Amino acid sequence: MPTTPPHPTHSTRPTPAKRPRTARTTTALLTTITATLATLATLTPTTASATPTTRPTPTTRPTSTTPHCPESALTIKAFIPTPQHPDVLRISATNRTTKPCVIDRIPTVTFGDLDGAAEPDPPTESAPYHLAPGSTAYATVHTVTGRPTPSARTVDFITVAADPSHHGRRFDATAIGAPPTGIRVWTPTTTWWRPTPA
Repeated sequence: MPTTPPHPTHSTRPTPAKRPRTARTTTALLTTITATLATLATLTPTTASATPTTRPTPTTRPTSTTPHCPESALTIKAFIPTPQHPDVLRISATNRTTKPCVIDRIPTVTFGDLDGAAEPDPPTESAPYHLAPGSTAYATVHTVTGRPTPSARTVDFITVAADPSHHGRRFDATAIGAPPTGIRVWTPTTTWWRPTPA
């Protein structure tokens, strides 16, 4: 009876044929990593020198801004300088304090209970207007511009504020020299604040 040859025993160790392949793969991988690191090492200084870091200097730091004028620090006036032109008002704002402050360069002038305020002429956006201690800003308001239509209104008072954040001071029509019938209003405009009367 023929004998069955014994089963071969299996070893878990890699065979000599697999070792060289693993060694070659590891060596190739190490070579690639080394080359990549060497490339990065040469590129880093160039990149860093191309984009230098900007450090703030005393000249680039923001400076403190002049504070807004509190409403209590201002004296507001309004009047009609010429009775023959009752649609033209002169207004002013005086800084009564010993410190500079800012108001908006556009006066805020409203008319009775009507919506809206006088539009700046020439048109502009809000911006600070500096008032030195004791100085006065002046503006001229035209309560009627263009050709008024029958829908033009008449009000008994106006309110003038040096800044839109202020409540403003109310002036009755008779107090500023308006006709007994009141102040006519039609597409009103105001100049910007300026350092001298017009």
